[in-house]
Amino acid sequence: MVLLTNSDGSSLVIDTLCDQANGGGDFVVACFYFDFAVHKEQSPTNVLGALLKQVVRGLEKIPEEIVQAFERQRRVIGGRGLRLSEIVKMLQNVLSSRRTYVCIDALDECVPHLRLTLLDSLRKILDKSRGTRLFLTGRPHIQGEIDKYLCGRTSTVFIKPSTDDIIRYIRSRLSMDTTPDAMDGGLEADILRCVPNRVSEMYMN
Repeated sequence: MVLLTNSDGSSLVIDTLCDQANGGGDFVVACFYFDFAVHKEQSPTNVLGALLKQVVRGLEKIPEEIVQAFERQRRVIGGRGLRLSEIVKMLQNVLSSRRTYVCIDALDECVPHLRLTLLDSLRKILDKSRGTRLFLTGRPHIQGEIDKYLCGRTSTVFIKPSTDDIIRYIRSRLSMDTTPDAMDGGLEADILRCVPNRVSEMYMN
């Protein structure tokens, strides 16, 4: 199952899963957060490589195939990283024997052509890893891509904050201001009038 949402509240879901796993839950959690500011460093190979490292770190013993693969790459002159196909195969094998939640936040920040490659790789992993659950977040415009590559496996939830939610949040932040004298009633009213509309527009884009 894949859950798509356009809410920054995804951190709550991920934190809850991590807390349950650390509290003795019989599953593993691996996470990746996309950031467009460093999109050149966030290729499908790097993304899945980071997820593989997190999963392997939680194992009592690193599988021999992974050890051998890294040894082979180390012997190459100048060193060479694993290929995407190799990482996908390793994740298929490692995840096939354990319940795992893979969380990828802000997928829409991934470069479009790389995002398609990543979704295709995730599809291949899910095909071989029935105990793996995928949690994705992103803005609505990538819905079609997700449906194309993960057809029949998606459960979609769209979340948009209400104006009242935004106002409550702003007021709570203003109440913690360490320089309250810098804020008069007029400025606070302007903030509460303008900011909620701007935030709503951002979530609709």
